[in-house]
Amino acid sequence: MDIIRNFPCLSILLSMFTAIICSALKGKGARRLSTLVVGIVGILSAATLFFTMTTGEHYVYVMGHFPAPFGNEIRFGCLEAGMALFFCVIMLLSLFGGRHKIQMEIDLHKENLYYIMVDLLLSSLLALVYTNDIFTAYVFVEINTIAACGLIMITEHGRTIEAATRYMIMSLLGSGLFLIGICLLYDMTGHLLMSNIHESIQAIVADGTYTIPVLVTIALIVVGIAIKSALFPFHAWLPDAYGYSTVSSAAMLSSLVSKGYIFLLIKLIYRVIGFDIFLESKIINVLFVFGLAGMIMGSVNAIKENDIRRMISYSSVAQIGYIYMGFGLGTSAGVVASVFHILSHAATKSLLFVAGVGLTDVSGGHKNFEKLTGAAYRNKMAGVAFTVGSLSMVGIPVFAGFVSKLLFAQAAVQNHSKLLPTLIVLAISTVLNAIYFMKTVIRIYTPVHSKYASVSVKENPVYAVTLICFIVLNIVLGMCSEPITDWIIKGLSLFA
Repeated sequence: MDIIRNFPCLSILLSMFTAIICSALKGKGARRLSTLVVGIVGILSAATLFFTMTTGEHYVYVMGHFPAPFGNEIRFGCLEAGMALFFCVIMLLSLFGGRHKIQMEIDLHKENLYYIMVDLLLSSLLALVYTNDIFTAYVFVEINTIAACGLIMITEHGRTIEAATRYMIMSLLGSGLFLIGICLLYDMTGHLLMSNIHESIQAIVADGTYTIPVLVTIALIVVGIAIKSALFPFHAWLPDAYGYSTVSSAAMLSSLVSKGYIFLLIKLIYRVIGFDIFLESKIINVLFVFGLAGMIMGSVNAIKENDIRRMISYSSVAQIGYIYMGFGLGTSAGVVASVFHILSHAATKSLLFVAGVGLTDVSGGHKNFEKLTGAAYRNKMAGVAFTVGSLSMVGIPVFAGFVSKLLFAQAAVQNHSKLLPTLIVLAISTVLNAIYFMKTVIRIYTPVHSKYASVSVKENPVYAVTLICFIVLNIVLGMCSEPITDWIIKGLSLFA
């Protein structure tokens, strides 16, 4: 079984080398190779998850057998392996769900470039999940940013180029703050490996030295990642980036990119800073306030939207607010709820984007609600899938979103000072979610006699199967939440 310890490193390298090979292939070959590699990496991640769950331990892989400070390390336990597997599943379904649109919207000669970006995105996400070196994390944060920009602007429309530019500007601002924080950490500790930094930070705090620099460093790192993951009020780039890119890009960007950054933040909180030190810094109170504000403002902006893609995009702002609100509660239960919501939101939001394109395709390509009237009758599978995703976002039992909100409410009970505002905002956000999602469901199921009413849909079996898989995934998260939360708790316990 020792060979399984090589799988995380192999997964990262395989994704990166696939990007190089795709540069020499035509679009069809690049698509097949990239899809195959995502599947292979998913199998490797599943084997790693089974191995770590069986042993109940975490493992360190020293790359090149060179120890620190000269070498680099990969560290993985059950949480990292499970998250890598989940990312592969979502990416694979997103690619299948939007494959027909990729071929229509992207120039034939540039299709291989799209899959190069997909491979780089996968490799960067895996590196953020597995790496034990904070500077390596920064390098792959930048690779992730470049790949995301490429996925946004590949269609070469004016709006996508503008959206990619805005995303790049905000993302570079976040990266700059994150890099400054890394430099300060290295200056204070002399280490780049997360475990070594953690030991030094513990000693520095115990001695009472560098109190202000440590606080500033934590603030820079947290704010940098918050900007990159679109926490309110740093979300202005998000609606255009998700709303005007291809459906596969929107599904992957909303479900994976921001979640990769947030998972990195969780690693930094537990493995670099230390959870107790993070609580004492009081930065969690700032995250708590911004998280609550994001939950409300994201939903308010979604209600005002008349474009279904931008409405789903603004909903992501609210859901990112949920995750940071969980961090802000300052309890282990809050972090568990946030990690579960990463899974819930990723599975649901990609479902909504993929289902949404099926509804717009049978409405003359229009995204505004007036033209979407009755779309669920013209594409029944997309209508059912969008309804399931909407019910999950609102928090109806059986679906993943209900478990997320229940976990947040339970976590709030453990922090009496934040209990009341959490429950109030949670209730308001749920009502707002119901307003804009149920409004859309009612609209697509309202019969109408128009020039789009007789639009015939050519059944796409791959698209239909993809939607079914998304629905099943959402229900599994909702119905089998107990073993999933146990896995999260076990994984977080191995982080320290």
